[in-house]
Amino acid sequence: MNRASKNRLNQYHSHLFSSNSLFDRVAGAVCRAGCLPRKELYEAWEVARRVRRRFRGGRVVDLACGHGLLAHLMLLLDSTSQLALAVDLRLPPSAAKLANELQRDWPRLREQVEFSERKLEQIELTRHDLVVSAHACGSLSDTVLDLAVAAGARVAILPCCHDLGRNDTGDLQGWMPGPLAVDATRVARLRQAGYRVYTQTIPGDITPKNRLLLAEPVGP
Repeated sequence: MNRASKNRLNQYHSHLFSSNSLFDRVAGAVCRAGCLPRKELYEAWEVARRVRRRFRGGRVVDLACGHGLLAHLMLLLDSTSQLALAVDLRLPPSAAKLANELQRDWPRLREQVEFSERKLEQIELTRHDLVVSAHACGSLSDTVLDLAVAAGARVAILPCCHDLGRNDTGDLQGWMPGPLAVDATRVARLRQAGYRVYTQTIPGDITPKNRLLLAEPVGP
């Protein structure tokens, strides 16, 4: 199976996910919804698994959430988080369809996941939140980091679409490719802000933009 495919999963793909594993059950709901590209399913799953191995609990705030799959997965992988807020400036019309299918299989999510269509800067974060974002394009990744740092919250991002004209490269382009320089500079900025940083990757066969950045404040 090509996990990087941008083709939408639909009911005809359901037989590919026939086990009772959590991933296959989620994939089955995604197939019923018929609105999500295969690539986004695997991206969200790999990000959520890695984040939950490091960070538990807290309100999940999924910024630039798209269809909101990551928000749902974060709650399914850790029941100690009771709430998730999925935020985007423009929510896809089919986000509600995907949420309905997931909540059909996990009814508790109906009361736990909230969607909000507004600017990211309008969201009030606290230090108890866990801020996540998968493929916030260009400077949106920096916005997510800035908001999390301002609140003293834990944060995890999978950056994409680096804009070398706007993103800070830290003058590192003489040593490394521009997008890597941008992400290295983001790490340096988080460390300077008093954060402990963890750098990982998700499988490259899903996306070449696979650098996962996780960070938490040092100390109480």
